[in-house]
Amino acid sequence: MRTALVLLFALAVAAVPGSLIPQRNVSPIRVSDFIEQHPTLGPIYDQLGLFAVFSSAWFSAIYLLLFVSLVGCIVPRVAVYARALRTPPPRTPRNLARLPAYATASLIDDETADEVLDRAAEALQGRRYRVLRQEGSVAAERGYLREAGNLVFHLSLLSLLVGVAIGGLYGFRGTSVVIVGQGFANNITQYDDLSAGGWFAEDRLQPFTIGVKQFRVAFETGPVQTGAARLFELDTEVTERPGATPYEETIEVNHPLRVDGTTVHLIGHGYAPVVKVTDGDGNVAFSGPVVFLPQDGNFSSAGVIKVPDGRPERLAFEGIFAPTAKVDKQGPRSLFPDLVDPALYINAWYGAPKTETGQPENVYSLDSTGLTQLKDPKGEPLRILLRPGTSYQLPDGKGTIEMVGVTRWVKLQMSSTPGIAVVLGSIGAAVLGLCLSLFVRPRRVWVRVREGGVGESGGGSRLIEVGGLDRADARAGLSEDVAELADELGVSENPGVSDEPGASPGSAVPKVSGVSEMSGVSEQSGDETEEKQ
Repeated sequence: MRTALVLLFALAVAAVPGSLIPQRNVSPIRVSDFIEQHPTLGPIYDQLGLFAVFSSAWFSAIYLLLFVSLVGCIVPRVAVYARALRTPPPRTPRNLARLPAYATASLIDDETADEVLDRAAEALQGRRYRVLRQEGSVAAERGYLREAGNLVFHLSLLSLLVGVAIGGLYGFRGTSVVIVGQGFANNITQYDDLSAGGWFAEDRLQPFTIGVKQFRVAFETGPVQTGAARLFELDTEVTERPGATPYEETIEVNHPLRVDGTTVHLIGHGYAPVVKVTDGDGNVAFSGPVVFLPQDGNFSSAGVIKVPDGRPERLAFEGIFAPTAKVDKQGPRSLFPDLVDPALYINAWYGAPKTETGQPENVYSLDSTGLTQLKDPKGEPLRILLRPGTSYQLPDGKGTIEMVGVTRWVKLQMSSTPGIAVVLGSIGAAVLGLCLSLFVRPRRVWVRVREGGVGESGGGSRLIEVGGLDRADARAGLSEDVAELADELGVSENPGVSDEPGASPGSAVPKVSGVSEMSGVSEQSGDETEEKQ
Protein backbone atom coordinates (compact mmCIF):
# COMPACT_ATOMS: atom_id res chain seq x y z
CA MET A 1 0.00 0.00 0.00
CA ARG A 2 2.82 2.40 0.81
CA THR A 3 4.39 1.65 -2.57
CA ALA A 4 1.07 2.34 -4.32
CA LEU A 5 0.71 5.68 -2.52
CA VAL A 6 4.25 6.70 -3.46
CA LEU A 7 3.63 5.77 -7.10
CA LEU A 8 0.30 7.61 -7.11
CA PHE A 9 2.06 10.73 -5.83
CA ALA A 10 4.82 10.24 -8.41
CA LEU A 11 2.21 9.96 -11.18
CA ALA A 12 0.62 13.25 -10.06
CA VAL A 13 4.02 14.99 -10.02
CA ALA A 14 4.95 13.53 -13.42
CA ALA A 15 1.73 14.93 -14.92
CA VAL A 16 2.62 18.50 -13.91
CA PRO A 17 4.96 19.17 -16.91
CA GLY A 18 2.15 18.05 -19.22
CA SER A 19 0.07 20.97 -17.93
CA LEU A 20 2.81 23.61 -17.94
CA ILE A 21 4.74 22.75 -21.12
CA PRO A 22 3.04 22.70 -24.57
CA GLN A 23 2.37 19.18 -25.79
CA ARG A 24 3.13 18.14 -29.36
CA ASN A 25 -0.07 16.13 -29.82
CA VAL A 26 -2.22 19.09 -28.69
CA SER A 27 -0.40 22.10 -30.09
CA PRO A 28 2.55 21.28 -32.36
CA ILE A 29 2.89 24.93 -33.43
CA ARG A 30 3.38 26.07 -29.83
CA VAL A 31 6.02 23.35 -29.39
CA SER A 32 7.89 24.58 -32.46
CA ASP A 33 7.68 28.17 -31.22
CA PHE A 34 8.96 27.11 -27.80
CA ILE A 35 11.98 25.36 -29.32
CA GLU A 36 12.76 28.40 -31.49
CA GLN A 37 12.49 30.78 -28.53
CA HIS A 38 14.59 28.54 -26.26
CA PRO A 39 17.34 27.09 -28.47
CA THR A 40 19.18 25.58 -25.50
CA LEU A 41 16.33 24.40 -23.28
CA GLY A 42 14.01 23.29 -26.09
CA PRO A 43 16.12 20.38 -27.41
CA ILE A 44 16.76 19.19 -23.84
CA TYR A 45 13.01 19.13 -23.15
CA ASP A 46 12.51 17.27 -26.42
CA GLN A 47 15.07 14.61 -25.48
CA LEU A 48 13.43 14.18 -22.08
CA GLY A 49 10.02 13.73 -23.65
CA LEU A 50 8.54 16.79 -21.94
CA PHE A 51 6.70 17.77 -25.12
CA ALA A 52 4.92 14.40 -25.07
CA VAL A 53 4.66 13.69 -21.34
CA PHE A 54 1.73 11.29 -21.36
CA SER A 55 3.24 9.05 -24.03
CA SER A 56 6.82 9.18 -22.73
CA ALA A 57 8.62 6.08 -21.51
CA TRP A 58 9.12 7.38 -17.97
CA PHE A 59 5.46 8.35 -17.51
CA SER A 60 4.37 4.98 -18.90
CA ALA A 61 6.76 3.24 -16.50
CA ILE A 62 5.21 4.97 -13.47
CA TYR A 63 1.74 4.18 -14.83
CA LEU A 64 2.52 0.48 -15.27
CA LEU A 65 4.27 0.23 -11.90
CA LEU A 66 1.22 1.75 -10.21
CA PHE A 67 -0.93 -0.79 -12.02
CA VAL A 68 1.24 -3.68 -10.81
CA SER A 69 1.36 -2.25 -7.29
CA LEU A 70 -2.42 -2.04 -7.11
CA VAL A 71 -2.72 -5.64 -8.24
CA GLY A 72 -0.22 -6.67 -5.57
CA CYS A 73 -2.21 -4.71 -3.01
CA ILE A 74 -5.59 -6.13 -3.96
CA VAL A 75 -4.88 -9.84 -4.40
CA PRO A 76 -3.76 -10.55 -0.78
CA ARG A 77 -6.61 -8.49 0.63
CA VAL A 78 -9.15 -10.43 -1.40
CA ALA A 79 -7.81 -13.68 0.07
CA VAL A 80 -7.94 -12.25 3.61
CA TYR A 81 -11.48 -10.99 3.05
CA ALA A 82 -12.61 -14.34 1.67
CA ARG A 83 -11.31 -16.05 4.82
CA ALA A 84 -13.04 -13.45 7.01
CA LEU A 85 -16.37 -14.16 5.31
CA ARG A 86 -16.04 -17.85 6.13
CA THR A 87 -14.93 -17.26 9.72
CA PRO A 88 -17.77 -17.30 12.29
CA PRO A 89 -18.09 -14.52 14.89
CA PRO A 90 -15.54 -14.91 17.72
CA ARG A 91 -16.40 -16.69 20.96
CA THR A 92 -17.94 -14.75 23.79
CA PRO A 93 -15.39 -13.23 26.21
CA ARG A 94 -15.56 -14.36 29.85
CA ASN A 95 -15.92 -10.83 31.20
CA LEU A 96 -18.22 -8.69 29.04
CA ALA A 97 -18.00 -5.82 31.51
CA ARG A 98 -14.49 -5.05 30.25
CA LEU A 99 -15.76 -4.17 26.76
CA PRO A 100 -16.18 -0.52 25.71
CA ALA A 101 -19.98 -0.80 25.79
CA TYR A 102 -21.74 -2.95 28.37
CA ALA A 103 -25.31 -3.15 29.69
CA THR A 104 -27.36 -5.53 31.82
CA ALA A 105 -31.02 -6.36 32.26
CA SER A 106 -32.92 -8.61 34.64
CA LEU A 107 -34.29 -11.78 33.19
CA ILE A 108 -38.07 -12.10 33.05
CA ASP A 109 -39.10 -14.73 35.66
CA ASP A 110 -41.14 -17.01 33.39
CA GLU A 111 -38.53 -17.12 30.60
CA THR A 112 -35.69 -19.60 30.28
CA ALA A 113 -32.16 -18.69 29.27
CA ASP A 114 -32.52 -20.48 25.93
CA GLU A 115 -35.64 -18.51 25.09
CA VAL A 116 -33.85 -15.24 25.85
CA LEU A 117 -30.90 -16.22 23.69
CA ASP A 118 -33.26 -17.20 20.89
CA ARG A 119 -34.86 -13.78 21.09
CA ALA A 120 -31.42 -12.16 21.16
CA ALA A 121 -30.35 -14.06 18.04
CA GLU A 122 -33.54 -13.04 16.25
CA ALA A 123 -33.15 -9.39 17.29
CA LEU A 124 -29.53 -9.30 16.12
CA GLN A 125 -30.40 -10.90 12.81
CA GLY A 126 -33.02 -8.19 12.36
CA ARG A 127 -30.23 -5.65 12.81
CA ARG A 128 -28.26 -7.36 9.99
CA TYR A 129 -25.78 -9.16 12.21
CA ARG A 130 -24.34 -12.55 11.38
CA VAL A 131 -25.19 -14.62 14.43
CA LEU A 132 -23.50 -17.63 16.02
CA ARG A 133 -25.39 -19.42 18.81
CA GLN A 134 -22.97 -20.72 21.44
CA GLU A 135 -23.36 -22.57 24.71
CA GLY A 136 -25.06 -20.10 27.05
CA SER A 137 -24.45 -17.05 24.82
CA VAL A 138 -24.87 -15.49 21.41
CA ALA A 139 -22.06 -13.94 19.35
CA ALA A 140 -22.85 -11.58 16.48
CA GLU A 141 -20.88 -9.53 14.02
CA ARG A 142 -21.69 -7.14 11.18
CA GLY A 143 -19.91 -4.62 8.94
CA TYR A 144 -18.32 -7.01 6.46
CA LEU A 145 -19.20 -4.56 3.69
CA ARG A 146 -16.64 -2.10 5.01
CA GLU A 147 -13.71 -4.16 3.76
CA ALA A 148 -15.73 -4.95 0.62
CA GLY A 149 -15.94 -1.18 0.06
CA ASN A 150 -12.16 -0.90 0.39
CA LEU A 151 -11.69 -3.66 -2.16
CA VAL A 152 -14.25 -2.15 -4.54
CA PHE A 153 -12.46 1.21 -4.27
CA HIS A 154 -9.07 -0.31 -5.12
CA LEU A 155 -10.53 -2.44 -7.92
CA SER A 156 -12.15 0.71 -9.29
CA LEU A 157 -8.78 2.46 -9.37
CA LEU A 158 -7.42 -0.51 -11.26
CA SER A 159 -10.25 -0.49 -13.81
CA LEU A 160 -9.91 3.29 -14.07
CA LEU A 161 -6.30 2.86 -15.16
CA VAL A 162 -7.42 0.24 -17.66
CA GLY A 163 -10.11 2.57 -19.05
CA VAL A 164 -7.65 5.45 -19.39
CA ALA A 165 -5.17 3.13 -21.12
CA ILE A 166 -7.83 1.93 -23.57
CA GLY A 167 -8.79 5.50 -24.41
CA GLY A 168 -5.16 6.54 -24.75
CA LEU A 169 -4.25 3.65 -27.04
CA TYR A 170 -7.34 3.44 -29.26
CA GLY A 171 -8.85 6.94 -29.01
CA PHE A 172 -8.35 9.94 -31.26
CA ARG A 173 -9.18 13.63 -31.40
CA GLY A 174 -9.09 15.89 -34.41
CA THR A 175 -10.47 19.18 -35.69
CA SER A 176 -11.63 20.50 -39.02
CA VAL A 177 -12.68 23.96 -40.17
CA VAL A 178 -15.76 23.74 -42.40
CA ILE A 179 -17.28 26.56 -44.42
CA VAL A 180 -21.03 26.96 -43.88
CA GLY A 181 -22.72 25.43 -46.90
CA GLN A 182 -20.02 22.80 -47.35
CA GLY A 183 -19.47 19.53 -45.49
CA PHE A 184 -17.10 17.19 -43.70
CA ALA A 185 -16.38 13.53 -44.45
CA ASN A 186 -14.84 11.48 -41.66
CA ASN A 187 -11.68 10.67 -43.54
CA ILE A 188 -8.16 11.32 -42.30
CA THR A 189 -7.48 13.69 -45.21
CA GLN A 190 -10.33 15.95 -44.05
CA TYR A 191 -8.75 16.73 -40.67
CA ASP A 192 -6.76 19.89 -40.11
CA ASP A 193 -5.04 18.20 -37.17
CA LEU A 194 -5.40 14.75 -35.67
CA SER A 195 -3.89 13.21 -32.54
CA ALA A 196 -4.41 9.52 -31.87
CA GLY A 197 -3.26 6.70 -29.62
CA GLY A 198 -0.47 4.30 -30.45
CA TRP A 199 -2.86 1.49 -31.46
CA PHE A 200 -5.21 3.69 -33.47
CA ALA A 201 -5.85 2.62 -37.07
CA GLU A 202 -7.36 4.70 -39.85
CA ASP A 203 -9.98 2.06 -40.57
CA ARG A 204 -11.47 2.80 -37.13
CA LEU A 205 -12.85 6.07 -38.51
CA GLN A 206 -16.56 5.60 -39.13
CA PRO A 207 -17.53 6.61 -42.72
CA PHE A 208 -20.06 9.32 -41.84
CA THR A 209 -20.51 12.75 -43.44
CA ILE A 210 -21.79 16.00 -41.95
CA GLY A 211 -23.29 18.69 -44.16
CA VAL A 212 -23.06 22.13 -42.56
CA LYS A 213 -26.33 23.74 -43.63
CA GLN A 214 -26.79 26.83 -41.45
CA PHE A 215 -25.04 28.49 -38.52
CA ARG A 216 -27.07 30.78 -36.30
CA VAL A 217 -25.23 33.18 -34.03
CA ALA A 218 -26.42 36.15 -31.98
CA PHE A 219 -24.58 38.71 -29.84
CA GLU A 220 -25.72 41.06 -27.09
CA THR A 221 -26.49 44.52 -28.48
CA GLY A 222 -27.61 46.15 -25.22
CA PRO A 223 -25.51 48.45 -23.04
CA VAL A 224 -24.60 45.61 -20.65
CA GLN A 225 -22.12 42.97 -21.89
CA THR A 226 -22.19 44.36 -25.41
CA GLY A 227 -20.94 41.77 -27.88
CA ALA A 228 -21.38 38.81 -25.51
CA ALA A 229 -22.44 35.61 -27.23
CA ARG A 230 -26.09 34.72 -26.79
CA LEU A 231 -26.72 31.98 -29.36
CA PHE A 232 -24.68 29.37 -31.21
CA GLU A 233 -26.62 26.77 -33.20
CA LEU A 234 -25.37 24.69 -36.11
CA ASP A 235 -27.88 22.90 -38.32
CA THR A 236 -26.37 19.82 -39.95
CA GLU A 237 -27.38 16.95 -42.19
CA VAL A 238 -25.79 13.68 -41.08
CA THR A 239 -25.30 10.54 -43.17
CA GLU A 240 -23.98 7.75 -40.97
CA ARG A 241 -22.73 5.52 -43.78
CA PRO A 242 -22.72 5.47 -47.59
CA GLY A 243 -26.23 4.84 -48.85
CA ALA A 244 -27.90 5.56 -45.50
CA THR A 245 -30.79 7.99 -45.22
CA PRO A 246 -29.55 11.41 -44.05
CA TYR A 247 -31.13 13.07 -41.05
CA GLU A 248 -30.94 16.53 -39.54
CA GLU A 249 -29.29 17.39 -36.23
CA THR A 250 -28.54 20.65 -34.42
CA ILE A 251 -25.22 21.04 -32.63
CA GLU A 252 -24.88 23.55 -29.80
CA VAL A 253 -22.19 24.34 -27.27
CA ASN A 254 -22.16 21.48 -24.71
CA HIS A 255 -24.72 19.60 -26.82
CA PRO A 256 -22.55 17.60 -29.24
CA LEU A 257 -23.53 15.27 -32.03
CA ARG A 258 -22.82 11.56 -31.55
CA VAL A 259 -22.40 9.35 -34.60
CA ASP A 260 -21.33 5.70 -34.36
CA GLY A 261 -19.19 6.19 -31.26
CA THR A 262 -17.69 9.48 -32.48
CA THR A 263 -18.56 12.71 -30.68
CA VAL A 264 -18.71 15.91 -32.71
CA HIS A 265 -18.37 19.21 -30.81
CA LEU A 266 -18.76 22.77 -32.05
CA ILE A 267 -15.67 24.51 -30.63
CA GLY A 268 -15.20 27.65 -32.74
CA HIS A 269 -16.41 29.86 -35.55
CA GLY A 270 -15.41 32.87 -37.58
CA TYR A 271 -15.73 34.64 -40.92
CA ALA A 272 -14.63 33.70 -44.42
CA PRO A 273 -14.67 36.50 -47.00
CA VAL A 274 -15.64 35.21 -50.44
CA VAL A 275 -12.97 36.47 -52.84
CA LYS A 276 -12.49 36.35 -56.62
CA VAL A 277 -9.04 37.00 -58.09
CA THR A 278 -8.37 37.57 -61.80
CA ASP A 279 -4.72 37.30 -62.86
CA GLY A 280 -2.77 39.42 -65.36
CA ASP A 281 -3.88 37.20 -68.26
CA GLY A 282 -7.53 37.92 -67.48
CA ASN A 283 -8.28 34.43 -66.15
CA VAL A 284 -10.00 33.70 -62.85
CA ALA A 285 -7.11 32.27 -60.83
CA PHE A 286 -8.97 31.95 -57.54
CA SER A 287 -12.57 32.11 -56.40
CA GLY A 288 -14.12 31.07 -53.11
CA PRO A 289 -14.26 31.66 -49.36
CA VAL A 290 -11.06 32.17 -47.39
CA VAL A 291 -10.88 31.40 -43.68
CA PHE A 292 -9.75 34.32 -41.51
CA LEU A 293 -8.87 33.57 -37.89
CA PRO A 294 -10.29 35.77 -35.07
CA GLN A 295 -7.69 37.77 -33.14
CA ASP A 296 -9.93 39.30 -30.46
CA GLY A 297 -13.41 39.15 -28.96
CA ASN A 298 -14.83 41.45 -31.66
CA PHE A 299 -13.61 39.06 -34.37
CA SER A 300 -10.96 41.23 -35.93
CA SER A 301 -9.60 38.41 -38.09
CA ALA A 302 -6.31 37.82 -39.87
CA GLY A 303 -5.87 35.73 -42.98
CA VAL A 304 -4.02 35.06 -46.21
CA ILE A 305 -5.28 34.68 -49.78
CA LYS A 306 -2.87 32.62 -51.90
CA VAL A 307 -3.17 32.53 -55.70
CA PRO A 308 -0.42 30.14 -56.84
CA ASP A 309 -2.07 29.59 -60.23
CA GLY A 310 -1.95 33.25 -61.27
CA ARG A 311 -0.22 33.97 -64.58
CA PRO A 312 2.04 35.38 -65.74
CA GLU A 313 2.82 35.94 -62.08
CA ARG A 314 1.43 34.38 -58.97
CA LEU A 315 -0.32 36.60 -56.45
CA ALA A 316 -0.81 36.62 -52.71
CA PHE A 317 -2.70 38.83 -50.30
CA GLU A 318 -2.66 39.16 -46.53
CA GLY A 319 -4.70 41.34 -44.29
CA ILE A 320 -7.48 41.81 -41.76
CA PHE A 321 -11.21 41.28 -42.00
CA ALA A 322 -13.45 43.28 -39.66
CA PRO A 323 -17.18 42.45 -39.39
CA THR A 324 -17.85 45.94 -37.96
CA ALA A 325 -14.99 47.94 -39.40
CA LYS A 326 -13.17 50.97 -38.03
CA VAL A 327 -9.74 52.42 -38.70
CA ASP A 328 -8.06 54.46 -35.95
CA LYS A 329 -4.67 54.81 -34.30
CA GLN A 330 -4.72 51.09 -33.59
CA GLY A 331 -5.15 50.34 -37.27
CA PRO A 332 -8.05 48.47 -38.88
CA ARG A 333 -10.13 46.59 -36.35
CA SER A 334 -13.65 45.51 -35.51
CA LEU A 335 -15.90 47.19 -32.94
CA PHE A 336 -18.55 44.45 -32.75
CA PRO A 337 -18.46 40.70 -33.50
CA ASP A 338 -21.49 40.61 -35.82
CA LEU A 339 -21.71 41.59 -39.49
CA VAL A 340 -22.72 45.24 -39.24
CA ASP A 341 -20.25 46.97 -41.56
CA PRO A 342 -17.85 44.34 -42.94
CA ALA A 343 -14.60 45.35 -44.60
CA LEU A 344 -11.48 43.59 -45.83
CA TYR A 345 -8.11 45.38 -45.49
CA ILE A 346 -5.30 43.74 -47.48
CA ASN A 347 -1.94 44.32 -49.12
CA ALA A 348 -0.70 42.51 -52.20
CA TRP A 349 2.35 40.50 -53.27
CA TYR A 350 3.48 39.08 -56.59
CA GLY A 351 6.22 36.83 -57.86
CA ALA A 352 7.30 34.29 -60.41
CA PRO A 353 5.30 31.04 -60.53
CA LYS A 354 6.52 28.57 -57.93
CA THR A 355 7.31 24.96 -58.63
CA GLU A 356 4.96 22.73 -56.68
CA THR A 357 6.87 20.38 -54.39
CA GLY A 358 3.93 18.69 -52.66
CA GLN A 359 5.13 19.86 -49.26
CA PRO A 360 2.32 21.13 -47.02
CA GLU A 361 2.12 24.84 -46.19
CA ASN A 362 0.38 26.78 -43.47
CA VAL A 363 -2.74 28.24 -45.10
CA TYR A 364 -2.99 30.94 -42.41
CA SER A 365 0.44 32.54 -42.94
CA LEU A 366 2.30 33.85 -45.93
CA ASP A 367 5.88 32.91 -46.80
CA SER A 368 7.09 35.95 -48.72
CA THR A 369 10.18 34.21 -50.07
CA GLY A 370 10.37 34.96 -53.81
CA LEU A 371 7.59 37.55 -53.60
CA THR A 372 7.64 41.32 -54.02
CA GLN A 373 5.16 43.59 -52.30
CA LEU A 374 3.11 45.92 -54.51
CA LYS A 375 3.65 49.62 -53.79
CA ASP A 376 1.51 52.70 -54.37
CA PRO A 377 2.77 55.72 -56.35
CA LYS A 378 4.34 57.11 -53.19
CA GLY A 379 6.41 53.99 -52.74
CA GLU A 380 4.43 52.86 -49.72
CA PRO A 381 3.03 49.31 -49.40
CA LEU A 382 -0.23 49.12 -51.32
CA ARG A 383 -3.24 49.10 -48.98
CA ILE A 384 -6.53 47.88 -50.38
CA LEU A 385 -9.98 48.30 -48.83
CA LEU A 386 -12.73 45.99 -50.04
CA ARG A 387 -16.35 45.80 -49.03
CA PRO A 388 -18.88 43.20 -50.20
CA GLY A 389 -19.56 43.74 -53.91
CA THR A 390 -16.48 45.90 -54.56
CA SER A 391 -13.30 45.18 -56.51
CA TYR A 392 -9.82 46.69 -56.93
CA GLN A 393 -7.63 46.91 -60.02
CA LEU A 394 -4.05 45.98 -59.16
CA PRO A 395 -1.35 48.28 -60.62
CA ASP A 396 0.90 47.35 -63.54
CA GLY A 397 -1.71 45.00 -65.01
CA LYS A 398 -1.29 42.43 -62.25
CA GLY A 399 -5.01 41.66 -62.23
CA THR A 400 -8.01 42.41 -60.02
CA ILE A 401 -9.38 41.26 -56.70
CA GLU A 402 -13.07 41.36 -55.78
CA MET A 403 -14.86 40.74 -52.48
CA VAL A 404 -17.99 38.91 -53.54
CA GLY A 405 -19.46 38.54 -50.05
CA VAL A 406 -18.96 37.05 -46.61
CA THR A 407 -19.84 33.67 -45.20
CA ARG A 408 -19.06 31.94 -41.92
CA TRP A 409 -16.99 28.95 -40.94
CA VAL A 410 -17.25 26.61 -37.97
CA LYS A 411 -14.63 24.49 -36.28
CA LEU A 412 -15.70 20.95 -35.47
CA GLN A 413 -13.90 18.62 -33.11
CA MET A 414 -14.30 14.89 -33.70
CA SER A 415 -13.22 12.57 -30.92
CA SER A 416 -13.58 9.00 -29.78
CA THR A 417 -12.63 7.64 -26.36
CA PRO A 418 -13.38 3.90 -26.33
CA GLY A 419 -12.64 3.50 -22.62
CA ILE A 420 -14.92 6.30 -21.41
CA ALA A 421 -17.64 3.89 -20.24
CA VAL A 422 -15.06 1.98 -18.20
CA VAL A 423 -13.75 5.23 -16.71
CA LEU A 424 -17.19 6.54 -15.74
CA GLY A 425 -18.24 3.17 -14.32
CA SER A 426 -14.99 2.98 -12.34
CA ILE A 427 -15.53 6.43 -10.88
CA GLY A 428 -19.06 5.50 -9.81
CA ALA A 429 -17.88 2.23 -8.28
CA ALA A 430 -15.03 4.05 -6.49
CA VAL A 431 -17.49 6.50 -4.92
CA LEU A 432 -19.71 3.60 -3.84
CA GLY A 433 -16.76 1.73 -2.35
CA LEU A 434 -15.57 4.86 -0.54
CA CYS A 435 -19.03 5.40 0.95
CA LEU A 436 -19.14 1.79 2.17
CA SER A 437 -15.71 2.07 3.77
CA LEU A 438 -16.62 5.36 5.47
CA PHE A 439 -20.15 4.70 6.69
CA VAL A 440 -20.40 0.96 7.34
CA ARG A 441 -19.74 0.20 11.03
CA PRO A 442 -17.93 -3.07 11.69
CA ARG A 443 -19.28 -4.11 15.10
CA ARG A 444 -19.38 -7.15 17.38
CA VAL A 445 -22.03 -7.83 20.02
CA TRP A 446 -22.28 -10.65 22.56
CA VAL A 447 -25.25 -11.64 24.72
CA ARG A 448 -25.03 -13.94 27.74
CA VAL A 449 -27.49 -15.04 30.43
CA ARG A 450 -25.72 -15.15 33.76
CA GLU A 451 -26.81 -16.59 37.06
CA GLY A 452 -26.24 -14.10 39.90
CA GLY A 453 -25.84 -10.33 39.76
CA VAL A 454 -22.74 -8.34 39.22
CA GLY A 455 -21.58 -5.63 41.60
CA GLU A 456 -24.04 -3.87 43.85
CA SER A 457 -27.11 -5.13 42.04
CA GLY A 458 -26.21 -8.76 42.63
CA GLY A 459 -28.09 -11.01 44.95
CA GLY A 460 -28.53 -14.18 42.95
CA SER A 461 -30.86 -12.87 40.27
CA ARG A 462 -30.41 -13.95 36.69
CA LEU A 463 -29.01 -11.22 34.46
CA ILE A 464 -28.78 -10.64 30.73
CA GLU A 465 -25.36 -9.24 29.83
CA VAL A 466 -24.82 -7.42 26.55
CA GLY A 467 -21.36 -6.29 25.47
CA GLY A 468 -20.35 -4.47 22.30
CA LEU A 469 -17.17 -3.57 20.44
CA ASP A 470 -16.69 -1.28 17.46
CA ARG A 471 -13.84 -2.33 15.22
CA ALA A 472 -13.25 1.18 13.88
CA ASP A 473 -12.36 4.41 15.61
CA ALA A 474 -14.60 7.46 15.99
CA ARG A 475 -17.85 5.51 15.90
CA ALA A 476 -20.78 6.80 17.96
CA GLY A 477 -23.90 5.07 19.17
CA LEU A 478 -22.40 1.78 20.33
CA SER A 479 -23.44 2.17 23.99
CA GLU A 480 -26.94 3.28 23.00
CA ASP A 481 -27.37 0.25 20.74
CA VAL A 482 -26.13 -2.11 23.46
CA ALA A 483 -28.43 -0.57 26.07
CA GLU A 484 -31.39 -0.72 23.67
CA LEU A 485 -30.77 -4.41 23.02
CA ALA A 486 -30.55 -5.10 26.77
CA ASP A 487 -33.84 -3.27 27.34
CA GLU A 488 -35.48 -5.29 24.58
CA LEU A 489 -34.38 -8.60 26.07
CA GLY A 490 -35.24 -7.98 29.75
CA VAL A 491 -35.95 -5.48 32.47
CA SER A 492 -33.44 -2.64 32.21
CA GLU A 493 -30.99 -1.97 35.00
CA ASN A 494 -29.14 0.76 33.04
CA PRO A 495 -30.26 4.32 33.79
CA GLY A 496 -27.28 5.67 31.88
CA VAL A 497 -24.68 4.57 29.37
CA SER A 498 -21.09 5.51 28.75
CA ASP A 499 -18.71 5.13 25.84
CA GLU A 500 -15.66 5.24 28.12
CA PRO A 501 -13.68 2.00 27.79
CA GLY A 502 -13.77 -0.02 30.99
CA ALA A 503 -16.74 1.92 32.38
CA SER A 504 -20.00 0.23 33.23
CA PRO A 505 -22.83 1.98 31.41
CA GLY A 506 -25.40 1.36 34.12
CA SER A 507 -25.51 2.28 37.77
CA ALA A 508 -26.31 -1.30 38.70
CA VAL A 509 -22.89 -2.41 37.53
CA PRO A 510 -19.92 -0.54 38.97
CA LYS A 511 -16.97 0.62 36.87
CA VAL A 512 -14.23 -1.94 36.55
CA SER A 513 -10.97 -0.19 37.25
CA GLY A 514 -7.65 -0.75 35.56
CA VAL A 515 -9.02 -1.89 32.21
CA SER A 516 -9.62 1.37 30.38
CA GLU A 517 -7.29 0.37 27.54
CA MET A 518 -8.88 -3.02 26.93
CA SER A 519 -11.38 -2.64 24.12
CA GLY A 520 -11.03 -5.73 21.93
CA VAL A 521 -11.46 -9.46 22.09
CA SER A 522 -9.50 -12.37 20.77
CA GLU A 523 -10.99 -14.19 17.82
CA GLN A 524 -9.39 -17.47 18.91
CA SER A 525 -10.63 -17.75 22.48
CA GLY A 526 -13.14 -16.39 24.94
CA ASP A 527 -10.48 -14.85 27.17
CA GLU A 528 -10.27 -11.16 27.76
CA THR A 529 -8.36 -9.38 24.99
CA GLU A 530 -5.57 -6.84 25.26
CA GLU A 531 -6.08 -5.42 21.79
CA LYS A 532 -6.16 -1.62 21.88
CA GLN A 533 -8.66 0.43 19.95
